[in-house]
Amino acid sequence: VQLQASGGGLAQAGGSLRLSCVASSDIFKTKSVGWYRQAPGRQRELVATITATRTTHYEDFVKGRFTISRDNAKNTMYLQMNMLKPEDTAVYYCWLAVNNWGQGTLVTVSS
Repeated sequence: VQLQASGGGLAQAGGSLRLSCVASSDIFKTKSVGWYRQAPGRQRELVATITATRTTHYEDFVKGRFTISRDNAKNTMYLQMNMLKPEDTAVYYCWLAVNNWGQGTLVTVSS
């Protein structure tokens, strides 16, 4: 399965960005998907996931600020990021269970 992420860029602290990730296969509809991120000098970490039945999970550091969603008709997942902080600066990777990864999209948040 190929995953194509987009939507990264530069935002100011307190601003918003929306990431998208399109999957190349309808297997998307049956799998859990999510977003991870990797900041410079740090390990890749989970941000949020959403199951095929739309149960969501968020790591504490994004709860109340980020929203994960999916559109199965478009084989697309989204990450709406609000109230961005400089520490959200990272390369964001979309993920499809069990071991499928997008190429990453850079998010930079300036203070």
